[in-house]
Amino acid sequence: MAARATLHCLTGCAIGEILGMVVGTALDWGNAQTMILAIILAFAFGYALTLRSVLTAGVDFRTAFRVALAADTLSIAVMELIDNGVIALWPGAMDAQLADALFWGALAMSLAIAFVVTTPVNKWMIGRGSGHAVAHRYHH
Repeated sequence: MAARATLHCLTGCAIGEILGMVVGTALDWGNAQTMILAIILAFAFGYALTLRSVLTAGVDFRTAFRVALAADTLSIAVMELIDNGVIALWPGAMDAQLADALFWGALAMSLAIAFVVTTPVNKWMIGRGSGHAVAHRYHH
């Protein structure tokens, strides 16, 4: 269950992270601005995926939004900390361009490492009845 929760989180984070990095890099933004955009989009897409599935269960928007916040906030935060930390520390990754294998390789590796680190966090939260355990009852 923790791995599935983390994969769900990773999907939203990856969409936002990749989109943010691509847009920021394509627009030749600085590293800080690109990373901020990627983090904002990662949270937005992460929450949106949970929100969509909870709303599908027939829950009102306000309740669904609260469930998404409870289910995903810590998971996304840990994932983004690890993901962006890896990219920031990877030599040359922050200066790589869209056509560079380093750009895509570092991004893929950072997301994989973030998945490995975040899975035990989600397992711990689920064991305590928080995190994705909150959203689980709304999933079909």
